This record gives sequence, structure tokens and C-alpha cells, in this order.
Amino acid sequence: MSDPAIEDYLDSLAGQRHYSPHSVAAYRRDLAFFETFLQERGVAVLQATSHDVRDYIAAEHRRGRSAPTLRRRLSAVRGLYRFLLAEGRVERHPALDLRTPKGARRLPEVLSPEQMDRLLAGRGDEALEMRDRALFELMYSSGLRLAETVALDLVDLDLAAGMVRVTGKGRKTRDVPVGRQAVAALRAWLRARGSLVAPDVAALFVGRGGRRLGARSVQKRLTRAARVHGLDAAVHPHLLRHAFASHMLESSGDLRAVQELLGHANISTTQVYTHLDFQRLAAVYDQAHPRARRRGGSDAG
Repeated sequence: MSDPAIEDYLDSLAGQRHYSPHSVAAYRRDLAFFETFLQERGVAVLQATSHDVRDYIAAEHRRGRSAPTLRRRLSAVRGLYRFLLAEGRVERHPALDLRTPKGARRLPEVLSPEQMDRLLAGRGDEALEMRDRALFELMYSSGLRLAETVALDLVDLDLAAGMVRVTGKGRKTRDVPVGRQAVAALRAWLRARGSLVAPDVAALFVGRGGRRLGARSVQKRLTRAARVHGLDAAVHPHLLRHAFASHMLESSGDLRAVQELLGHANISTTQVYTHLDFQRLAAVYDQAHPRARRRGGSDAG
């Protein structure tokens, strides 16, 4: 059991801000490191000063934590004290003016369209194989997060209109198009779903026992599919969302539209995918522009 102030903050993330259990667990892990640090110097959470927070981040840096990890841990501490300040339980925010090293932003891995074709090439007629294909087609077709996908109910799907209604972070809903091949895979799965589903289960995707499919099961099945289809890349569910975003941007160049489809609150989150298209454009530029590179010494002098 952690400090009551931390527990109250985590409860607010789940109850008031509707964070997923996975996100709350991540905040809990990060704040546990901070609480341990304070305990070792005999300081309560409600008594921490800016010096305590600064020393904590410095200690984490000395332990070799990466810049993204330091930013995440400081963000968790900031969120905690914003909550405590709003509740009137502390008089000042001890982490407001602290900064962490920016470091290089890690760019997402991306599967190529050819790799996606191989991954989605299964044509099995068993119910679980049909479910997997529909699941992976939908995630790639519509750029869904894993948590959004496993939370889908039958009522969220409108195959006649080629749309799915998704509940994303913060309980925000968005309507997302579903591509032709994903629609076909989903129709096949819905015909087979009845052989697995338990009575009164509303979930779109169910497991062998007839209940809602869990995130961990999706991860295992995707790893298996990647191995079966000979993909060398370490494939995890979020790679399907990355592939959707990068392939859409490469084809359309419409950053705002992709932001809406992904459900990103800030366009800066979507912009991380633009490097992929830039790499391709840079190669075209190098080949085509007369001043992009030296040609046979004609640029000399």
C-alpha cells in the first residue's frame, strides 16, 4: 500500500479522468520509485520540496535512466502535485519549474506494406483463425489501439456503412472508417463467432471460452501469426497502429486527417510519423533535384 496521497491521485485518474487500468498501473510504478526515494530520506509525500524532486530526478539520471524515462517519471510527479494542490493538501507545487534532458525522440518502428500483406495473408477456416484475421485487419485498417479494439462491442460496428465507433483515451468516442478487406474479414468472423461466444456476451472479439478477448491473448496471437508468416520483425499490436499512421501519411500527406483517425489530442503526437514519409521524399529529392548532389563534376568551382 503506497502513501494515501498517491492512492487518492491514482483513484482520481481511474474514476474522474477515466484512465485505463494499464495507464494507472504505469503511473503507480513511476510514483513508487519517487515514494521510495522520499522514504529513504525521511520525507513524506505531502512535505516534499523542489529540492527533493530535483534530487530524485538527478539520482534517477545517475542510475542511467533514459531521457524518455526521466520525462515520464517527472510527469507522474507533476501530475501528483497538481492534484494535491487542487485538493488544497499542499501549498505549492514542488516540481513545476524542473526540466529533464530532452534527448532524441525515439521514432516508432514501422512494418512495410509488403510485411503487412504477409501478416494478413492467412486464410484459415477455423473460428480462431478467422477472429485473428478480422482483429488484425481492423487494427491496421482503422489505426486502433489494442485497448480500444478489445473493448469493442457488436453495437459499435456498422459494416453496412463501413464504420466502427471507438472509445479512446478519456472516454472520448470517434467514428473511424473500416476498409474493404477488414469488412470482409469481419463478416467472416461474425459468421463464425456464434460457435465460440457465451450467452449474453456483447464483445465483438471473444476468446476460446466465449468471453471478451484479453489484451495479452491478442499479443500472443499476433506474435504467433508473425512467426507463422516468416516476419523477422518483433511484431506487437501497436505496430499495426504505427503502420496505419505511416502508410496513410505516405499516401495522403494529410496530417490533420490522420490525427483525427488516430484520436490524438495533440497534432505533435501525430507528427512523429512524418519522418517516415520524409525519408522517402528525401530519396526522391536526391535523385531528382539538379542541386541535390554533385553530378559529374559540373558543380565544381
